[in-house]
Amino acid sequence: MKRRGRKPGGGPPRAGSAGETVIYGWHSALAALENPQRHVRKVLATRNALERLAEAGVPNLPPPVEARDIDRLTGAGAVHQGIAIIADPLPEPDVDALADAKLLLVLDQVTDPHNVGAVLRSAAAFGVDAVLLTERHGPDESGVLAKAASGGLEHVALLRVKNLARALDELADLGFFRIGLDSEHAEPLDAVAPGQRNALVLGAEGKGLRRLTREKCDVLARLDVPGAIKSLNVSNAAAVALYALTRKSRA
Repeated sequence: MKRRGRKPGGGPPRAGSAGETVIYGWHSALAALENPQRHVRKVLATRNALERLAEAGVPNLPPPVEARDIDRLTGAGAVHQGIAIIADPLPEPDVDALADAKLLLVLDQVTDPHNVGAVLRSAAAFGVDAVLLTERHGPDESGVLAKAASGGLEHVALLRVKNLARALDELADLGFFRIGLDSEHAEPLDAVAPGQRNALVLGAEGKGLRRLTREKCDVLARLDVPGAIKSLNVSNAAAVALYALTRKSRA
């Protein structure tokens, strides 16, 4: 597979500069290397990781480096599994580019990169076309986010919007049925009939959906859970809700 601009390793490793992303961990890095839309500038990998990359069919591999070289790039405590890459962020489409999409996730001021990464991982598993974030209150593309996404960042488009309420209006104009997940709402998600094109809207933990975001949804629903705790971590809620929606859509 041809990859634009990928250079073999060599010279001292450096942290990603402005406009660059450091992606580390086996699944995240391999998915980035296999993504033709990802412009990879530098690959750092230990001898064992290079052997695995060669077995996976990745061409143009650089000379090996020591694990401590990758430690200096990723920072202390990062579980890099012997591989890291420096790459440009992926291009982000506009809302208008979603005309052919069928399933979206919309995150209302979800700021934790671990949560957003986990949401992306579930989104990739359930065939979500794109995840929309608020521009001011959403995490940047980063190694932490990519690691939590475990490759999902390379398979699901990530869009940042300045005004979420306006973006939800635009989704309505494109024919999306907007389902807001709200643990306080009385209607269970199982009772909601999905549309032909659906946008599942989730809020930040604690705050949930903001008032204007709730008003822009076509329906509000909750996950019908039997235990004492009625709300889930946003990434877990996204996975459960996507399972319920895609199961009903297939039926």
